[in-house]
Amino acid sequence: MKNERQIIEVSDATALAHTAAERLVSRLEDNNERAAICLTGGSSPERLYRLLASEPYRDRIPWRRVHWFMGDERFVAPEDLRNNMAMARRLFLDICAPPENIHPIPVQAGTTHDAARRYEIALQTFYGSGRLDPARPLFDLVLMGLGPDGHTASLFPGDAALDERTRWVVGVSRANVEPLVPRVTLTLPTLASCREMLFVVSGPDKRGVLAQVLDGDDLPAARAHSLGDTVWLVDSAALPGSIA
Repeated sequence: MKNERQIIEVSDATALAHTAAERLVSRLEDNNERAAICLTGGSSPERLYRLLASEPYRDRIPWRRVHWFMGDERFVAPEDLRNNMAMARRLFLDICAPPENIHPIPVQAGTTHDAARRYEIALQTFYGSGRLDPARPLFDLVLMGLGPDGHTASLFPGDAALDERTRWVVGVSRANVEPLVPRVTLTLPTLASCREMLFVVSGPDKRGVLAQVLDGDDLPAARAHSLGDTVWLVDSAALPGSIA
């Protein structure tokens, strides 16, 4: 696994969304076969998702051969406004992607652990193996966010899920931040199985926690790395002064 972290600074949230869209499209252009993108939730990717449904990006994405997964999910109903995949579907997936290429985490399952197991099976079926091969990444691109406590996906500081090395997906009984609902999340090894991990970080409220990550604090977001490229795309408002 590469431990190098590339930091790309852009001027503002609009530039960040356009740069993220370009990187996503570029990864798809590098793969002429079936492709997979792992999405993130929260508010950070909203501008990006709207862009993907608009020109010129809409026409540059080979929708028929791209499959869309989610890195984590709040354990709420699919139609709940807090549901991550619901946001992605509303902003671009239901507009552009074939329904069979959209792979939500099954929040209708009885428990978070049931949902995690079912999604793990879905990922393994898509991948064609129950074991990840470093030479064959699961995802072309994994989008990641940065929470105020340093969490990413639904991997929270101090949670046992951070040390999971066998399971691809786990249930998280308690979230440290709003919304305070149970979660289902991909584990670090699963998220790492990608050609590019792209963190998208915007706004002055992220500056403090981003400084902690860049200073080497042991936070979940700092532990997350790709087998390929690990890129932190940050707007100027979020970038600590000592780094800029």
